[in-house]
Amino acid sequence: MRLDANSLEDLPDRATIGAMSGLEFIRAISEGRLPRAPIAKTLDFDMVEVEPGRVVFAGEAKFEAYNPIGSVHGGWFGTLLDSCMACAVHTMLPAGRSYTTLEYKINILRAATTGSGLIRAEGRAVHVGRRTATAEGRMIDANGKLFATGTTTCIVLEI
Repeated sequence: MRLDANSLEDLPDRATIGAMSGLEFIRAISEGRLPRAPIAKTLDFDMVEVEPGRVVFAGEAKFEAYNPIGSVHGGWFGTLLDSCMACAVHTMLPAGRSYTTLEYKINILRAATTGSGLIRAEGRAVHVGRRTATAEGRMIDANGKLFATGTTTCIVLEI
């Protein structure tokens, strides 16, 4: 079930976020008890799997994500990879802790088009410490074709 935020007032406040572990928070989004990120509505992708240290998003490239040379813009790949990798980190954080992406790097290995079908972006936490965390991600289609890979470093924050 999708729950979408249509304004800032629809998003959870800091007290709500801080009272939950990262895994509880991400699962609440996945289960539709909290709204998904507005960017997920904009780019039409969904969280489809959540477990400690691992989050998967899935979406199909739409024409609206095309660049002027006739393929999907790199920002679409970057958004899905940043989302899955950072959420994987978030699942490992205790209540009262949050994160923000410090940097991420992606490698686009294959162009995506509107005919590419459903593409899954899987993020896995690699290291989650008191101050920083790292994760890696990959984007694959239903046939196992690899479209992109990524890595991220997140800074861990107190809420």
